[in-house]
Amino acid sequence: MAHRGLYGVMDDFDEFVAGNLEQLLKTAYLITWDAGEAEDLVQECLLKLARRWPRVRGMAQPRAYARRILVNLALDDARGRAQRRGELDGAPAVVDGPARDLLVGLETRAELLGALARLTPRQRAVLVLRYFNDLTEAQTAEVLGCSPGTVKSNASRGLARLREVLAPIPHPTREL
Repeated sequence: MAHRGLYGVMDDFDEFVAGNLEQLLKTAYLITWDAGEAEDLVQECLLKLARRWPRVRGMAQPRAYARRILVNLALDDARGRAQRRGELDGAPAVVDGPARDLLVGLETRAELLGALARLTPRQRAVLVLRYFNDLTEAQTAEVLGCSPGTVKSNASRGLARLREVLAPIPHPTREL
């Protein structure tokens, strides 16, 4: 049974978080490529969502609204995040928690993760929303606040870049 929360509103926010946290974390991780940053973004997203929960809980798609907040936060902070990463020395962050084993079982996991990391934040966001979250072009455009044409071009460029990066290196053959 739900309990009454702040201001007398039925408090089902905890249930929403429990049902969507892992997906939000995975999405944030695939966009930012940093587990700590992903956790920070999800926390900030959930804070914004909690403040608006009395209105959001009545929406037809509260998960889509949360995802839009998350993606906007990730893309708005992409430049600052890249600068902060450049200032740090040492190995990349170790991924732990729900985002850690996103691609378990793939033989080329490290190769794929490396290739995705070479995309622009917007291309990565488009590919994550389209192919990881299974959104349509129109839904992806709505989340990103752009046109479906922009989604198509970013997806096309991102997939082309992935093909380029993941293409096998041709070995010259010697004629005997």
